[in-house]
Amino acid sequence: FLDKSDAVELPIKFIPQCAGCYRCQILLKSYCDVRVYEIECVVNPDHAEAELEFLTPAYQAVTQDIPISNMSNQDWELEAVLEGQGFYGPPLINVGVGETALYPLMFKPVAEC
Repeated sequence: FLDKSDAVELPIKFIPQCAGCYRCQILLKSYCDVRVYEIECVVNPDHAEAELEFLTPAYQAVTQDIPISNMSNQDWELEAVLEGQGFYGPPLINVGVGETALYPLMFKPVAEC
């Protein structure tokens, strides 16, 4: 185990230009050791929240396709957790690398609300 006195801090400043996946390698060398650290930073856009308003007659369903873009370097398997009465959608959605998938969110009111 390493003692805290053996640790060396390596401050890194990262200023992304836009959302996306950023990777770099840090090579550290000494006379008796060589280490390579790989760092990956995923930057999400500022406007990650959205609001949807559904208008439909009672007992009539309306569906909104919500685009989900995967700008990372790994496929995503996302689990959807829906809260609220009358909302339906698939429990899982897969989004491949560089792809945009549509999540079909359905609202079917059981009464006027």
